[in-house]
Amino acid sequence: MSDATEIFARLKKDHDKHRELLDKLLQTSGDTKEREELFEELTKELKGHAAAEEQALYSTMLRKPPTTDETRHSVAEHHEIDEALNDLAATDMSEGAWLTKFKNFDHQYRHHIEEEEEDHFPDFEKYLDEKDMEHMRAVFDRRKEEEKAEAEVTPEKKEDAKE
Repeated sequence: MSDATEIFARLKKDHDKHRELLDKLLQTSGDTKEREELFEELTKELKGHAAAEEQALYSTMLRKPPTTDETRHSVAEHHEIDEALNDLAATDMSEGAWLTKFKNFDHQYRHHIEEEEEDHFPDFEKYLDEKDMEHMRAVFDRRKEEEKAEAEVTPEKKEDAKE
């Protein structure tokens, strides 16, 4: 397994955990402690992962012109994911609107990670060298834990939730 393959396997492992949390959340209903705890865990996982992925992988890929467009696309989607999480956090979990928003979020997020795994990662691997690998190994896990610890679950007020 090349170093690049190892990096992408690490990212996919996170994605698999995210899929598992999404599945568990889809099985919950109402404003329950289980839904609240799972959503908090998902939010911290996604925000920590996205920030670390941007700082380790995407900062590297932005320096490589053939991958700039794909990189910008994924970073923009990370911003959309963050906004959707904030909106969900500001929406009352006991209302049907929360589940409707969550199902839409689930669809969008799964599309995002499938696109990364199937399209972007194989393209990126062609352009990575040992120096890039060293940078990513040094940055990803450390930044993920730091970002996850600082991630806010409810940064918006309920009245700011999108209708």
